[in-house]
Amino acid sequence: MSELSMSGAGRRDYVQPVMAGALAAIVGYASTFTLVLAALTAAGASPQQAGSGLMSVCIAIGILNIVVSARVRVPVSFAWSTPGAAFLLTVGEPVGGFPAVAGAFLVAAALIVLTGLIKPLARLIGAIPAPIANAMLAGMLLTLCLAPINAVAQMPALALPVVLAWAIGMRLARRYAVPIAVVVTGIVLASTTNLPAGALDGSWPSLVPVMPVFTLDAIVRIGLPLYIVTMASQNLPGLAVMQANGFTLRPAPLFVMTGIASAATAFLGGISSNLAAITAAICAGPEAHPDREKRWPAPVAAGSVYLLLAPAASLAAAFIAASPPLLIQAVAGLALLSSLTAALSGALVSEETRLPATLTFVTTASGITIAGVGAPFWGLVAGIGMMVLLHFGRKSDVQMNGK
Repeated sequence: MSELSMSGAGRRDYVQPVMAGALAAIVGYASTFTLVLAALTAAGASPQQAGSGLMSVCIAIGILNIVVSARVRVPVSFAWSTPGAAFLLTVGEPVGGFPAVAGAFLVAAALIVLTGLIKPLARLIGAIPAPIANAMLAGMLLTLCLAPINAVAQMPALALPVVLAWAIGMRLARRYAVPIAVVVTGIVLASTTNLPAGALDGSWPSLVPVMPVFTLDAIVRIGLPLYIVTMASQNLPGLAVMQANGFTLRPAPLFVMTGIASAATAFLGGISSNLAAITAAICAGPEAHPDREKRWPAPVAAGSVYLLLAPAASLAAAFIAASPPLLIQAVAGLALLSSLTAALSGALVSEETRLPATLTFVTTASGITIAGVGAPFWGLVAGIGMMVLLHFGRKSDVQMNGK
């Protein structure tokens, strides 16, 4: 009798983390898969290449979630780079087309691996002040978060139901607000969009190889900013989320693994893989299980769900390619409003860094390109430069006055 009850308790120990992990994967996928597809398409990918990119990343993060968590018995979660996709959507197609984008993905992946292998590089990324990194992210997200407003103004009959569904979802079931908006978008598109003949041809699940091409334009405009955004806005916050939940990780092996996974998916059109931040809070937090030692099955369940969702990527890409781009961007914008809120809060938290952070934000949001280098990089330079100008030598001045 006692054995039966113990076995029942053991099964119950797994139910809660498995449910939490499945929820994390479904919410993570449904909230931002449209953003990833829109970003890859804007960068020059065909529907087949965009579907392949999303499918490959689903497979990569599915495997990472399952293997790493099961191996180390710690709820380490992985995801695609949502800030990276938001950044990519603002850049457009570079010289050399999508093969050049794949080359930039490969460069970013190599830099992530090097960050795990070379400690000073990791310290350099870690030295970027959090308010500046948050301000850069907020500047990149601003344009996308304006898309729902623009969509309501330009196509109210299509966009209003989506925005209202999201707003009602925020009131009644906050965690499911974006998936509800995605479902309503699907219904709106299914009832109003006339798919042209052959639109779904080639939409069966498939991985399409892309031979990377290395161009200075794509490396400088996409590769380097993507690396900085992924490290500063995903990997470092991901480590912080784990630490806040009582898990101390060795970051170097995780960076190497995500870099290798990102390099593999780059040959299939996939954006970077990294440590999860938002969904990590679900898998590593108390809602996965009251006992921290029993939370590790949550990422395993999340990885399994990602593997199940992967084959749907090609069909989703084909359908989205035939839909109004602004409406798709509007859904992505709704998904990123909470990220924008968090980034702005983090950017303006300290009065000392508020002005440099604001300069970073407006420079990044301006969308300028100087010498072929995009606004996020210049926002970072402007903010750090202003911070150095305002605070350089201040401590020594105070010490001298004190004497």
